Amino acid sequence: MNTIFELIFACVLAYLIGSIPFGYLAAKVRGVNIREMGSGNIGATNIARTLGWKLGAVVGVLDFLKSFLPSLAAFALFDRTGYILLVSIMPILGHIFPVWLHFRGGKGVASIFGLLGAYFGLPTILGFLVVWFLVVWQIRLMSLVNLVVALMIPVAFWLKYAQVSFILFGVLLGSIIWLTHRDNIKRLLAGQENKISL
Repeated sequence: MNTIFELIFACVLAYLIGSIPFGYLAAKVRGVNIREMGSGNIGATNIARTLGWKLGAVVGVLDFLKSFLPSLAAFALFDRTGYILLVSIMPILGHIFPVWLHFRGGKGVASIFGLLGAYFGLPTILGFLVVWFLVVWQIRLMSLVNLVVALMIPVAFWLKYAQVSFILFGVLLGSIIWLTHRDNIKRLLAGQENKISL
């Protein structure tokens, strides 16, 4: 029974950590309501576009850490795969549906990358992020790169863990990215997606 209470507590705490709107707060410190700037998104990409790449990078790292650390804690606290997966997904949900911002948050990509860092190791995810940045730099369409990455996530889980539960978890993470990029997909199909400047 204690384990169930620990699981509930860990899930709530992980969700609340994920709900911290670092992008919104960083913009607020600059006297800006990020909801009224650029795409209106609170994520690192919109911060970088409107307030500079340095602040955008800081927000990206913080959004990465708010799922990376709870996911590491889940591995340390629980031995059941289902419990670990459940706790790990909570910061992602918190980022997308933050209680502090009336459940209107970011798209969750940086936070999903943080989760992947816990599951695949920092050296692997840092190498991946270098490749990700180089590809984004070349084609200037971050949304397209993220959508392709989303398709690769289940494959990565299959290659490392070879378990149905992990593969389905990878499918869930990839689906979240596609769902939160619905507007981007429409613009990409219409040839109207704005390219980023780096």
